[in-house]
Amino acid sequence: MVMLDFKTLTMPVGIVRLLELFFTCISFSLVASVFHVNDPFWTWCMFTWCFCFCVTFLILILEFTAVSAKLSISWDDFTTAFAMVATLMVLTTSIIYPIYFSCSNCGEQIGATVTSFLAFILYSIEVVLTRAKPGEISGFLSTVPGLLKVLEAFVACILFICLDWNMYSREGALEWCVAVYSFCFIFALLVIILTISRLLPLSPVPFDKVLIVCNVLATLMYMTAVVIWPLYAFKNNPRPSQCSNQSYCLWDKLVVVSFMTCFNLVAYIVDTVYSFRLVLFISRT
Repeated sequence: MVMLDFKTLTMPVGIVRLLELFFTCISFSLVASVFHVNDPFWTWCMFTWCFCFCVTFLILILEFTAVSAKLSISWDDFTTAFAMVATLMVLTTSIIYPIYFSCSNCGEQIGATVTSFLAFILYSIEVVLTRAKPGEISGFLSTVPGLLKVLEAFVACILFICLDWNMYSREGALEWCVAVYSFCFIFALLVIILTISRLLPLSPVPFDKVLIVCNVLATLMYMTAVVIWPLYAFKNNPRPSQCSNQSYCLWDKLVVVSFMTCFNLVAYIVDTVYSFRLVLFISRT
């Protein structure tokens, strides 16, 4: 017999999720009512709003019917990880869409941008509400290092989207950078999957020690990528003159990759410092 839990809809997190449904639905409805654009950025924006709407709706249904308690996954880790991913996805969409598809006289596009930013704020609030508080026993993905792992994996996805075979195939040093992005992404994704599936306790070695070693290794690897990528990507490769007259230029992807590499390096440094702090100080007390 299905048990209905109305408290899940009246709690602060439940109210925030209902508002997320409302604003993401308005966003993709307004954009769909205008026109369809055969552009990867437009597709990304529509996918983001639809994906976040569907998963949020699924989470509400599973919690409302108490089915979530019967699932053999770490539900708190799953919902926290999704809230973090949705925050990052909606943020990028809220920036990309008005840049490429909006104008001063485009009412529907402006409305979709506003509701998208409101959805971003709501998902950020959900991350704050579901994040583990100091001294609280919770899943790994609800902690700061866990949220950083989601951030690192998301940034790596942006890097993969921006990468093109012609960018790095001409230089072995650039191929090393791609290997760095791939290795670190695989590890972050593996941690997320093992945490949600509750398989971390089965690890034969202490997870916190493995996490520190991999974080240090990832930080050192990203340090090399931060230096190597711009050094070789822009070597004898100035910005084409025609890019000044285009809203979208392939050369600009090199700049995006350089920036996101630096951003992920900062994330790994913070992750490493925080992991050392948890193991060396908090665990001893």
